[in-house]
Amino acid sequence: MKEFWDERYIQDQFAYGEEPNAYLREKLPHLKAGKVLFPAEGEGRNAVFAAQLGWQVSAFDYSAKGKEKAEELASKKNVKIDYSLSGFLEESYEKEEFHAICMTFVHFDPKIKTEMHKRLDSYLKPGGHIIFEAFSKEHREINKVNPDAGGPKDIHMMYSIEEIERDFSNYDVIELKKELVHLNEGFGHVGESSLIRFIGKKRFNID
Repeated sequence: MKEFWDERYIQDQFAYGEEPNAYLREKLPHLKAGKVLFPAEGEGRNAVFAAQLGWQVSAFDYSAKGKEKAEELASKKNVKIDYSLSGFLEESYEKEEFHAICMTFVHFDPKIKTEMHKRLDSYLKPGGHIIFEAFSKEHREINKVNPDAGGPKDIHMMYSIEEIERDFSNYDVIELKKELVHLNEGFGHVGESSLIRFIGKKRFNID
């Protein structure tokens, strides 16, 4: 898979555009800026947007080409991001380090999906927020007809509302919905898509 993403990002054009994801652009400005983590951040469009809002940004991905383009975009926008080369289950951050975690079209191998959710949860402070957008399981039928819509070919890498409720049961749900959205993000996400959108606030532990 690393080779797939390096090949996708090697082009001069940004695979998903230079502008931030529309859902993130709508929701992130409502949170107080602090430290934020972007897993599997690719070419950096969302991390750079957060930095422009005053967030202290950390990001990781295993694509060296993605990191290179993200840092170029950050330089172009006159912001700084801390971007690490790391795969899933290899990343390392402090417990409860972040005020927010933003996951935009992050699709894990089903064997590690729940484990990765738990790892990411451990990096988030109580009272912190997750902003999440990804393809729903129903999207698999859409991208069979329109591959330009994007998304993994394995339906088990996609999401259901029930999975989010299970893996983030220690969160107060601010928003959780499935909806059809027309995406126009670079050449990688083009056309009607079925998405899961989730904003959650991590509860404080009560002993």
